[in-house]
Parts: sequence; structure tokens; C-alpha cells
Amino acid sequence: MMEASQASYPLLNGLEDQTEVQKPSIGGWRSSVYIIVVEAAERFAFCGIAGNLVIYLTNVFHESTVDAVKNVNLWSGIASLLPLFGAFVADSYLGRYRTIVFSSLLYLLGLVTLSLSATMEVSFWLCKILFFISLYLVAVGEGGHKPCVLAFGADQFDTESVQQREAKNSFFNWWYFWICSGAGTGLLIVSYVQDNVGWVTGFAIPTIPMAFAFAIFIFGRESYRRQASSGSPFIGVAQVLVAAARKWRLPSTKDTEEGGLPGRTDQFKFLDKAAIKDELDELSKNEWRLCTVAQIEEVKQLLRLGPIWLSCLMYAVVLTHPGTFFTKQASTMNTKISSKFKVPPASLQVSMALVAIVTVPIYDRILIPAARRITGIPSGLTTLQRIGIGMFLSVISMVVAALVEKQRLKIARQIGPTDLTVRMSVWWLLPQYIIFGAADVFAIVGLQELFYDQMPDGLRSVGSAAYLSILSMGSFLSNIVIYLVEEISPEWLISDLNHSHLDYYYWLIAGLSTLWLVLYIIISKRFIYNQIHGDSL
Repeated sequence: MMEASQASYPLLNGLEDQTEVQKPSIGGWRSSVYIIVVEAAERFAFCGIAGNLVIYLTNVFHESTVDAVKNVNLWSGIASLLPLFGAFVADSYLGRYRTIVFSSLLYLLGLVTLSLSATMEVSFWLCKILFFISLYLVAVGEGGHKPCVLAFGADQFDTESVQQREAKNSFFNWWYFWICSGAGTGLLIVSYVQDNVGWVTGFAIPTIPMAFAFAIFIFGRESYRRQASSGSPFIGVAQVLVAAARKWRLPSTKDTEEGGLPGRTDQFKFLDKAAIKDELDELSKNEWRLCTVAQIEEVKQLLRLGPIWLSCLMYAVVLTHPGTFFTKQASTMNTKISSKFKVPPASLQVSMALVAIVTVPIYDRILIPAARRITGIPSGLTTLQRIGIGMFLSVISMVVAALVEKQRLKIARQIGPTDLTVRMSVWWLLPQYIIFGAADVFAIVGLQELFYDQMPDGLRSVGSAAYLSILSMGSFLSNIVIYLVEEISPEWLISDLNHSHLDYYYWLIAGLSTLWLVLYIIISKRFIYNQIHGDSL
């Protein structure tokens, strides 16, 4: 079957994933480089499109600022939610390699049609419809690409080896370094071209690196370590839940399927009854009535991540602002560097990527070894500590944003009604971007690692998608907050930012983020790591 598949589809050569390491040269850093390249190119393309999207919707399609922000949040939210479906398909049926191939092709199709939508000289509404169809094609491609690439990259390291485990910890840091490099380069180049050359060329540029990186990814196909897809991983989860529900009346002192409960954790004890034998189990074994302790513990791993997922949602709400309201703020300010050159408002987001590029090597090579000597933890800080630091910095970022906006509005009130540019340098926005860039280094990398390491082996792609779903729900929640603000205090968010009260809105987000940070600390104190870590916050 494998030979036939390869003969029919040379592009998918080696698609039948193998659970065992085939030879020492397979996997490791050599293979992960190919995977990192395709993800860096995807970030170049996605951020190049998303960075200036609010400006495009307001200037070309003449949407109001609030409507444009809502549309961007909806698109990015769906793009971050679809990976749940892509991960399910990858883990259950296609495997990660094949899913990456198919989704990358769909992604490229979306990029090509997006460029075409900007060149068409037809009716306004037809162009707008094609534009949004293209955007959502990219979102669907992202849905298959995003959860699989990270998990596939981490799969290249053998966790049975101490050296490989340390290399995998470093992989997550360098992974984030290179996706930030791709994102920053995309924002800088694409936004400049869109503002100074034209939207058609600006939308066409992301297609080139994406196609080139896809070719490199295919070139490295012989070196990848792959794990087999073994049917739907959710069946095992459902079996535990059904078995526990069937035996909810049984006392917990009965014999278990394994003659005791070795390796059992104390959380979610009601699930332990799925391993208790009763009279019916003595007659015949039914997987929907009797489960192993290992199965039960995997379900517990999933349930433990639920409260963490919930407590990180406001961080994801804050994450929507650099590409929406921050960018629109910048468009009202003095962007001149010289008489001939202006800073593209969207390019300020590059500062977040630059912070990551500078911070990740320092964190990986200096801070982690120092923290490791102090704490005795291989990763220096626990994953939850790292996420908590990022969430705290995101609150500081919104406080700074509110203070800067208050000053911008003070100056804006002094200009004439026809003067749309505030006599305040755009560089005043830089601190909020920089602080948030540092927050990302801690929180995003921590979330990626947590939702990979703490997931059962068969649900690793789903783990990556679950982390992305936090960002998705953050986009949707951001729209809900905006809607509520419009209903209660509409003067806060009007299209003319010079006469709005965006600073009040920022204070609201900072306050909500503080409440969620307190919730996160409470929840993380009770979190129990699986066997990979053995430490807690």
C-alpha cells in the first residue's frame, strides 16, 4: 500500500507514517530546519496580509474603523479556530505530513486569488466578495497548516533521549524566533509596498516566499520522523467518559481493570470508576464499559488544560490590538521620518518581532541556563510561570497604551476639525508594542509548549490547535467587548479617533486582563503536570 501510494503521488512520498525511528539520521535539528522554513514563510504571508488589513478595509472598501476591526477579528478568529478541525483530520486520518501538503496548496490558492481580487476592474461588490473569499481560503489553508507544522517539528525530537528532550525545549524557543523573523519581515516589506507602491503588488509578494518554502519542505521529506495516524483519538476519550458515566453509582473501592490504580492522580476522581470491574465486565470485556488507568489519565490531562485555556482568553483579546486599534492609532499620527519617507503605520508591529528576535537568543542561551542552576528545573522556568509573566506584561502594555492615547487625544483636541494628522510622533506608540513583544516571547512560546507536552501522544496536533483556539476565542471576545462598549458608551469608539475615547477602552481591557491574570494564578497553582515535567508553578 505504501509503495502504491508513493508511486501514484510522488509529492507525498513516504506518507505512511512510521511510529519507530527508522535510522539515526532521521529527525532532529536537520529535519526541523525544513519545517521551520515553511512556517517562517507562512508567517511572512499571513502577517503581511493581516498587518495592514484594517487600513485596506477603511481606505479601499470605505468601512468604518469599528466595522473594519470587527471584520479583521472575525477573520483572524476563524483562521485560529479552523486548526481544531485540521488537527482532528491530521491525527485521525491523513497524518501531519499529508495535511501540511494539502493545506499549503490551498493556502497558495488563496494568496493567488487575493492578488487577483485587487487587480480586477469590475463592480465594487464583486471585488469585495472575491477579496473575502480569498481571505477565507487562506484561513482554511491555515486551519490545516498551523496545528500540524508545530507538532510535526516537535515530533523530530526523540523524548526518550535526555539530550533530545533538551533540544526540543530549545526548539520551541528557536521556532518562535524564526516565525517572528518571518512575521516581522512580512510586516515591514509588505506594508511598505502597500503604502508606497500599491495594493496589488503588496498582496502578490507573500505568494513568492510561501511557494519557495513549500518546495523546500517537500525537498526534506525523506528526513522526517513520522508517527502513524491511528484512527480518531477522540474515541478513547469518549470511551472513558461513557464508562465512568455507566458506573457512577459504584463505590470506588472495587477492583480495577489493572488490580488497583497505579499511576492514578487525585484530580477528577469520578473518572477512575471507568477502570472498576463489575459483574458485567467479568462476563465479557467491553471497551465502552472498562478502560485502563492510562486511558483515564490521558482524559484527565485534557480536562486539566481546560481551566488554563479559559484563564488565558483575555491575553488573546489583548493580542488582537496591535494589528487593529494600535495600527489605526498610528495612521492618525505624524509618521514622517524625513520629507520623503513616512513610516507605514502597520510596520510598527515589526518592533514586536524584533523584540522576540533579540530576546529569544538571550532567553535560550543566558536566562534559561542561569534559571536552571537556581531552580533545578531543566527548562529554567516552569511553562506556567513563563505564561504568567507574559500575561502580566500584556497588562502593562495596555496600561501604557491607555496613557499614550490620553496624551494623543489631548493634542488632537487642539487641532482643527479638518486636520486629521495629530502633531505627535508615531514613535510614542513604540513602548506598548515593545512591551507586548516581550509578553509574546513568554506567553506564546509557553502556550505552544504546554499544549504540546501536556497532551496525550495521539492528540499532539489537537494540542497545537487548542492553543490556537485561545487566540481564536480572543478575537471573538474582542468583538463582543467592542459590541458591548458600542451599546453602553458609543462615544468611546467612533470612526474619528481624534474625537473618541479609545483610552477609556484601553483601561477597560487592562482591568479585565488583570482579573483574568488573578484567575490564571489561582488555576495554575492547582495544575498537575504530566510525567514530562513533574513541577508546578
